[in-house]
Amino acid sequence: MSEAGLDEKALGAWLEANVEGFASPFELKKFPSGQSNPTYKVSAASGEYVIRRKPFGPLLPSAHAVDREYRLLSALHPLQFPVPEPLALCSDPEVIGAIFYVMELARGRPYANGALPEFDSPTRGHMYEQLIDTLADLHVIDPAAAELEDFGKPGNYFERQVMRWTRQYRDSQTDYIPEMERLISFLPETLPEQSRTSIVHGDYRIDNVVFDGDGTLTAVLDWELATLGDPVADFSYLAMQWVMPADGGAGLGGLDLAALGIPSLEAIVERYSERSGVPVGARLDWYFAYNLFRLAGIVQGIKKRLIDGTASHSNAAEIAAKVPSLARAAWGFAQSAS
Repeated sequence: MSEAGLDEKALGAWLEANVEGFASPFELKKFPSGQSNPTYKVSAASGEYVIRRKPFGPLLPSAHAVDREYRLLSALHPLQFPVPEPLALCSDPEVIGAIFYVMELARGRPYANGALPEFDSPTRGHMYEQLIDTLADLHVIDPAAAELEDFGKPGNYFERQVMRWTRQYRDSQTDYIPEMERLISFLPETLPEQSRTSIVHGDYRIDNVVFDGDGTLTAVLDWELATLGDPVADFSYLAMQWVMPADGGAGLGGLDLAALGIPSLEAIVERYSERSGVPVGARLDWYFAYNLFRLAGIVQGIKKRLIDGTASHSNAAEIAAKVPSLARAAWGFAQSAS
């Protein structure tokens, strides 16, 4: 058994049998990021690969769907959308203790600090333009043309999502948070009409994409929450980066964006709307409330896994402590929306 908790002998035998050209020996190293599905870099004689698996231990229903991720990558990669090439799916949990898939290692790296201090102003601007354009390009893909017409349920996307994340929150709830209770009542009563049905990433943010050294976007990662739904959900989730306070993470609030070369919130709304054909409209406060509610539900799941001893991320405790502040921020936007 390796330090990563995997049977490397069994894994190696499966990789050699199922990944074209794979050759041992290989080394396995777990990436420090990745809250939901543990992710590993495989350095083998034949090259470098990435493995994503379900966590070990008891899981919430519908969570950690790496098989859905694999299907989506298999649909998007032939369309030249920037995703790593999927190589093989293992649906037998007996091999390493959980189902997993293998994909190519994307060229470049993600950047967690939204201010992008590693780059100059023109490069920052170009990186953010790519970030917006890539999301818009995802939303104009016809799900049927990608053979993904059954990838999500019919009906109002936000209604389904509010119900889902309410259920997920209840299933992992550990404390009483008044703002979450208010949001659980408020959001279903104020649902917006759906703008369009598109493929939505579900967790699209700057540190879930990869840029190479000159600032060229090379891949979009972490598709676990992808489904068919309202593209404004994806865009507004990304747009929260502009209103969250700058603290060394993705947030840009309070920074001099013009000096940094980063487009304003108004500029990205215009750019996205024009490229996607989806008018964002003037209800961003509601969408921000929804997205923060959803994020609080996700982080609550991390907190529950931390308590159960199955959390994957090295900073899980620090992240789990943010549930109340996320709930307060979400309720603040809900009050503005109403």
